[in-house]
Amino acid sequence: MALALYRTMQRIRAFENAAETASQGGVSAYGQQAGGAARVRGPLHLSTGQEAVPAGVCAHLRPSDYLTSTHRGHGHTLAKGADLARMMAELFGKATGFNGGKGGSMHIADFSVGMLGANGVVAAGLPIAVGAAHAQKLRSLRPDGSASDDITVCFFGDGAINRGPFLEALNWAQVYGLPVLFVCEDNRWSATTASGPMTAGEGASARALALGIPATPVDGNDVFAVHEAAGRLVAEVRAGQGPRLLHALTYRVKGHVSVDVAAYRDPAELAAALETDPIARARARLRADGIEEAVLMQIEREALDEVQAALDAADAAPWPDASAAFTDVQTTGAGQWR
Repeated sequence: MALALYRTMQRIRAFENAAETASQGGVSAYGQQAGGAARVRGPLHLSTGQEAVPAGVCAHLRPSDYLTSTHRGHGHTLAKGADLARMMAELFGKATGFNGGKGGSMHIADFSVGMLGANGVVAAGLPIAVGAAHAQKLRSLRPDGSASDDITVCFFGDGAINRGPFLEALNWAQVYGLPVLFVCEDNRWSATTASGPMTAGEGASARALALGIPATPVDGNDVFAVHEAAGRLVAEVRAGQGPRLLHALTYRVKGHVSVDVAAYRDPAELAAALETDPIARARARLRADGIEEAVLMQIEREALDEVQAALDAADAAPWPDASAAFTDVQTTGAGQWR
């Protein structure tokens, strides 16, 4: 399991690094102008430095479990088992992507592995997760009469706890005893604003406890600590003990989007955060446990090779046909466009 966790983190890091490079010049923002060379267009939110949280949590999940994500959801999607190449194709806007190239980075979804979708609206994944968990409770008996213990996991950032859906979702989950694990990825930043000064009280854990939901803080840059804590909480949720919250303290080492150089951040803060890089820490732990350096290097090479193959496939993949613009469009039933 230790090497599997390390492999997941390396795959996420390799994907994010490649996507960041492919997105340069892809959006006009933060004083930069969009150019013609970018292969990934539009805002791209990276989870670089946060890899231990999805890796440690999703290791306990099944394809039949549900997951909701955020606008920073590449790592969640990969850790849940979604196909890396199809996600890269989606970022490239190609027809072979998860959403036929129409969703892009912020709307990745793969129902085949229970990934219900990334979401560009802060905190919007919380009520979706609660709805999914409520559906799981209502359908708690399988056709053969055996009880289902599938759960929903909801990832959200520290910025989300200051929005109404956070309170509404946790309240609903506790009132109805729903099988949902809330995971706060506390990366200390809400877009370009430090979260601490604008968050009253002690944060996500304290607010969950106020609603009667047990909350567990964890070092979100220690994948083994995350794995252990998440395993305990997932087991409690599966056992029908109601919702739980995991408060993972981590750090977002990149800017809000891939073209944001984060000049508003104190360089000393970033330097200190890099000292606790989750992949470096995991590597040191594995070496101390007797894993050969050659084994770890091979895992890293395999991740890089997989991502390069995904980049090549995305480059070669076809663009969506023009007719695709008229599919997957919601109608209110009138049958006429106005």
